[in-house]
Amino acid sequence: MSEELNINTEAVSEEPLFTEVVGVCFKDGGKIYYFAPNGTQAKIGEFAIVETSRGLEFGKVASQNKQVKTEDVVQPLRKVVRIATKEDIAVNEENKKKEAEALKICQVKINEHGLEMKLIESEYTFDCSKLTFYFTADGRIDFRDLVKDLASTFRTRIELRQIGIRDEAKFMGGLGICGRPFCCSSFLPDFVQVSIKMAKEQNLSLNSAKISGACGRLMCCLRYEYDTYLQEAKLTPPINSTVKTEDGIGTVIEANTLRGLLKVSVNDTVKTYHRDNVKVISNTKSKKPSSNPDSDSSEDESK
Repeated sequence: MSEELNINTEAVSEEPLFTEVVGVCFKDGGKIYYFAPNGTQAKIGEFAIVETSRGLEFGKVASQNKQVKTEDVVQPLRKVVRIATKEDIAVNEENKKKEAEALKICQVKINEHGLEMKLIESEYTFDCSKLTFYFTADGRIDFRDLVKDLASTFRTRIELRQIGIRDEAKFMGGLGICGRPFCCSSFLPDFVQVSIKMAKEQNLSLNSAKISGACGRLMCCLRYEYDTYLQEAKLTPPINSTVKTEDGIGTVIEANTLRGLLKVSVNDTVKTYHRDNVKVISNTKSKKPSSNPDSDSSEDESK
């Protein structure tokens, strides 16, 4: 009897299958972080004050109250303190002004210490308990004396964080060659893995000036259509393959993967056919020339 009672007690104490969360982001296009609602009913577009490992932060609700599987929740799940009031919004605006001033002061201090680093942005926590400076540099920087100097100036905790050139583009923003705002600064929460192989599969020019973004790395948008190209490529006979057409047997000399069109040399005449109207007799994949033997390797987006 007592054994059965213990089993029932353990069953009652099991964690719930689902946990209620609220999604909050701290920058436009930034990553969404999840918090325990703590009794609040958040609406998308509202501002909220939340607990983070850095202290209290001011963010924007990107996902209203919803239930997710408890096993998918990253613990510890911190809380939403409250939906931001008019006073909170005013404090946040004042913090933005302080950040701009702190950026100027930090740049002066960097010059005084003779450090080879490019200052990108400064960021206060909502309660001003911590001030973070983001910078880029070619190598490691010994900024210990700079941190002491800044701490004595601002009278708060100081963190200097070195970021990569992709992160710099995300912070700074701008327009891409497509005329639209950078993907990374407008909607892309995380950097995706991009390789030169993706440009090859899409038959794009391997001229680095044409396939690189403002950050100097391969454009993130090369990743978006890659899966579609791979899927369409499976349905499209490759160049140099032998196919049977309504005009006879010929060789594929050019292929438009997305449109499904093939240019086929038949009896010394080049004609265009849709891939659905030909039958593959011999499937011989052609190797695309590459000037760089290591060009298929993926770039490291973190640099």
